[in-house]
Formats: sequence, structure tokens, C-alpha cells
Amino acid sequence: MASAHLPDGPSPLVSAKIVIAGGFGAGKTTLVGTISEIAPINTEAWMTAASESVDPIGPRDKTTTTVAMDFGRLTIASDLVLYLFGTPGQARFWPMWDDLSRGALGALVLVDTRQLDVSFAAVNYFEQDSDVPFVVCVNLFDGMLSHHLDDVRQALALGDHVPLIACDARARPQVAGALLTVVEHAMNRDGRHHRSGSPLLRG
Repeated sequence: MASAHLPDGPSPLVSAKIVIAGGFGAGKTTLVGTISEIAPINTEAWMTAASESVDPIGPRDKTTTTVAMDFGRLTIASDLVLYLFGTPGQARFWPMWDDLSRGALGALVLVDTRQLDVSFAAVNYFEQDSDVPFVVCVNLFDGMLSHHLDDVRQALALGDHVPLIACDARARPQVAGALLTVVEHAMNRDGRHHRSGSPLLRG
């Protein structure tokens, strides 16, 4: 009796949505632009003195702000593509986070230790208001870690179950490593919870 034989062929393409979140000026647009293999799509607007009563000015060298989202794409392997959705950081755009996070495999929450107070809202959102697994990442603006990660974890009141890493949003290899950490964390958590359905979309 002849045995059944499955024809060889390429693995089915899997795509995953990753949210890049964080406070105002945390480096989300820079990170998406650093790693995206396509020209990133962003919706930035110039900041002016007239907007001070609505949005914080943030870092002195920041002249634009994302008012909707950033979008980029990264091929991890021949059968895995990540679609990156950067959230706006200002409080008046937070209602958009629900839509941007819907169906996401995971999230990378960027933190700027120079203005740690603007990071609490993003961390609290993914801890309390979203079921999306997330990784917190300290953005190395000066190319070095200014505070021990244990101290950052304590300052953010971050649970031990949430991975805390650091990377320079301008360095492509470091950004790729951070995104892989998100994928691995999400897949590990998904396996532990035995959830029905998967945010990975086969195309």
C-alpha cells in the first residue's frame, strides 16, 4: 500500500501585528523608521507654541508629533512578516489605542527615563486595559543605560512577569532584537494560556 506523501513547498506566510507604544517623545516614530523595510507611513504634524495648552512640548529637540499612527513592515523570516503600528503619545489621542491594539500579537512599550512620568499611562494601559502581551523597553537616547533596569522596573511598578529590556531606537540590530523579544514573549504567554484563536494571520 502506497504511503501518502505531502508535496514539498514553501511554508505559509504568517503575518503579525506589533504595536509600538509609549509616552510623548519616547522614540516610537524613530524606532519604526529605523527598522521598517518600506518607507514608513506616519502622520506627523509640526508643533507650535499655540499647541502648548493642548500638548506638552516634551524634549527640546522634538519639533513634530504623531497625530494618528506610524506604520512600518519588517520581514523576520521567509514565512514571518511583522506589521508595526506606532501609537500617538498625546493624551487626547489615547482613545485610538484600542483600535490600534485590536488583533495585535504583542506590544513594545518605549520608555524615556529622562521623562519617566509620561510613561505611566502606556504601561498602565497594557497592564490594566488591554489583553495584549507587552514588553517594556528603555530607549537609550544617549547610547547608554542611565539607570539600572531593576530601578526602572521599581519606578514603573512593573510586575516581574513583564519583560524589561533596553535598546537604542536608532540602532537597527537592537530594534530587531527588541521586536523578537515581543514575539517570543507573546508566543510563550499564548502557549501558557492555551487561548483559542491566534493573532497570527496566515495569508
